[in-house]
Amino acid sequence: MKADAKKHRILILGGSGFLGGAIYRELCAYFNTYATYYTPNTQLEKNHHFFEYNFEEDDIYEILDIVKPTVIISALRGDFSKQVLLHQHLADYVVAKHIRLLFLSSANVFDAYSKYPSYEQDKTLSNSIYGHFKIKIENLLLRLPKRQIAILRLPMVFGSQSPRILEITNHIQENTPVEIFPNLIINVATDSKITQQIHYIINRNKHGIFHLGSTDLIHHDDFIKDVVNTLQLQSKVVYKRVYTTNDERYLAILPKYNTLPKHLQALSQDLLKDLEL
Repeated sequence: MKADAKKHRILILGGSGFLGGAIYRELCAYFNTYATYYTPNTQLEKNHHFFEYNFEEDDIYEILDIVKPTVIISALRGDFSKQVLLHQHLADYVVAKHIRLLFLSSANVFDAYSKYPSYEQDKTLSNSIYGHFKIKIENLLLRLPKRQIAILRLPMVFGSQSPRILEITNHIQENTPVEIFPNLIINVATDSKITQQIHYIINRNKHGIFHLGSTDLIHHDDFIKDVVNTLQLQSKVVYKRVYTTNDERYLAILPKYNTLPKHLQALSQDLLKDLEL
């Protein structure tokens, strides 16, 4: 463990967010790990491994000069055009310093395809602004030296304190409808499993494109109902069925070329255990 800690200095951009925070908690015991935060937080202000950073206004180079990371993990949210500009700066830094960058992307880079799941080498195509933004950064990074980049595409992410779970819980408590999409076929991920997968990718110096989701597919409405049952909320649940199309539609990313070891793979039903409070 000590060798690992000396080997890498990790900087997580977006460390106060749901996923960024989970990644920090997973890595900080093993590596010399630093992170940025945006929302004022007294606890993080006292943590000398956290830096206040607003990427829409602040220069990233000051933090890079202090941390001197060997690995940067980009888990930011916010203004799309400003994020693209930041990643252009990061790309220059990665090449100049011969370090690695892990970018958290999304299944939405394939949201224009609806008739089948998508794999790592499939051509990206999106109908959404969010998907277009992720594709733009992916294309920027794919022009860099291959061994220095890992693009981590994520499906719908759940976790006991995730925004999706908190939203579902809030709807149930307020007796307002929980939206489900009966015709939508997805795969899913949890913060717990994603952080383990990222830990492995860093440890083994993996590079390329990874699809970090369950290895099976499930209908959105079935999974949300399973989630509600797992949460064991006693209130009566009201569901609102949303049909965006008459046909079944896929928004799923499956691994084919960059598969992880068996212990880092999971079925959607296995991931429900991560949601138990």
